[in-house]
Amino acid sequence: MYDLLIIGGGPAGIAAGVYASRKQLKTCFITKEWGGQSIVSPDIQNWIGTPSISGTDLAKSMQQHLEAYAGEWVDIMATEPVTTLTKEADGFTATLPSGKTITGKTVLVATGSERRHLDIPGAAEFENKGLTYCATCDGPMFSGQDVAVVGGGNAGFETAAQLLAYAKSVTLLQHGDQYKADPVTVEKVLSHPNMRGILNATTTAVTGDTFVTGITYKDDTTNEEQTVPVTGIFVEIGMVPNTDFVKDILALDNYKRVQIDPWTQQTNVPGIWAAGDCTNVRYHQNNISAGDAVRALEDIYIYLRAK
Repeated sequence: MYDLLIIGGGPAGIAAGVYASRKQLKTCFITKEWGGQSIVSPDIQNWIGTPSISGTDLAKSMQQHLEAYAGEWVDIMATEPVTTLTKEADGFTATLPSGKTITGKTVLVATGSERRHLDIPGAAEFENKGLTYCATCDGPMFSGQDVAVVGGGNAGFETAAQLLAYAKSVTLLQHGDQYKADPVTVEKVLSHPNMRGILNATTTAVTGDTFVTGITYKDDTTNEEQTVPVTGIFVEIGMVPNTDFVKDILALDNYKRVQIDPWTQQTNVPGIWAAGDCTNVRYHQNNISAGDAVRALEDIYIYLRAK
């Protein structure tokens, strides 16, 4: 039986793996892929200590860091995800798609989340060619350009506010007759002279040639279609946490995120911690995920040594 099972291969899981090795905890690190969501970003400029790096290079760098530290303490299984996690009398069992089972005294869930993707013609074709799911990662590349934001919740308006610092103009499209963001945020962002919000707008297509040239929407009040000329599209229509495998064992919030104690990263089940984008923390960033995982490892180490 392992001291610790780390489930997830993004910044949280990898940071946890490095610290688990340093603390000499016998650990099994389980993931299907390396790097997390930002692996698709062509240029990440906010990973602390690295002014500019692609998502694929960041994932490779983090993987190499863990592999260099793993030694005799961390067994890396980077071929399959975990399909179920069950509680046993003396620990926990993770089951993989192949049927293989792995047991541990403690567990860190660091499986992240996935952006809810825009499912309209052209969206997949122009992803990373003007259409992106991360304004923090990619926004500065659209300085001086006309861009659009799809989604009128808090995330959409926060993205619009960020883009207004350097974009020529921002058009926000909201499906439905009212914005879902906090009214004070809506008022503040829409008051900017370079900002336009459009209600009752159902996006129907992304247009372009080599790169994005526009986004088409249907006006739900008139049923007419219109196209907004833009060179950048930022999609903020929600996140989907990768938590199905723990839905029967851990407390999740209304968005299916793992509920944690932010002081320790502990879940409602003693012996299980969670960190990163799969948790109900307010902000989601690579740096935050890594830091939260380190906090969890500190607490896990104390927990194991006290037993």
